[in-house]
Amino acid sequence: MSLAVVRNLREARVPAGPDELAAFETDALAGFVLSRAAAGLADATIRSDVPHLEQLRAWFGWPLWEHGPCTVPPVSQPAASSR
Repeated sequence: MSLAVVRNLREARVPAGPDELAAFETDALAGFVLSRAAAGLADATIRSDVPHLEQLRAWFGWPLWEHGPCTVPPVSQPAASSR
């Protein structure tokens, strides 16, 4: 077994531009659709899920892959006395 020289790609890469980010987001959404189809979900279910993701993207204003538990505002819960 031999060793190979490895270099850090982060230094050599230029930050992605808006077109590359848009293409990546399109690919990520396509991967979501394909994974749901591979799992056997109905086309109508997938068709109804995609607009929700697009609405989230538009509402937050940044790419979907940057979302996480810390970025989502807390949902207000009804008071226990109102139930």
